[in-house]
Amino acid sequence: MLNKAMIIGRLGRDPELKYAASGMPIANLSVATDESYVDRDGQKVERTEWHRVVVFQRQAENCSTYLSKGSLIYVEGSLQTRKWQDPQGVERYTTEIKANRVQFLDRKGAREGAADPAHQGEGGQRVTQRQQTVPATGDDLGPAFPSEASGMDDVPF
Repeated sequence: MLNKAMIIGRLGRDPELKYAASGMPIANLSVATDESYVDRDGQKVERTEWHRVVVFQRQAENCSTYLSKGSLIYVEGSLQTRKWQDPQGVERYTTEIKANRVQFLDRKGAREGAADPAHQGEGGQRVTQRQQTVPATGDDLGPAFPSEASGMDDVPF
């Protein structure tokens, strides 16, 4: 069986960081993906899909610290549906992506009007994109994109 979700999108709001009773950090993200197509009448139609993403432990803290509304991210994880009760006692269900990996895709200065602290560590030293990715399982999952492994990021086309 396979339960895997992979999305690239932008945050619709700042990450929401909470702590479980055990002290474990949990971040909730709202990520928008979009697609466009031409309908039968030849009109271009754009469609946005919103995804709930839940991130745990150190990754959650990193997301809260370095991401903000509009940040471009890659998320890899599994779909999870959970049941909860709203304040009126009505049972509700939500489906979300339980993130195993979150990679920050914005380049420094890529978003207008926002400093991108994701590329700076303590003391202002530069942190590479690879160092930002912290798998929840502790396993090294390798680069998210083939161009990272082959060094093709410097290719001019």
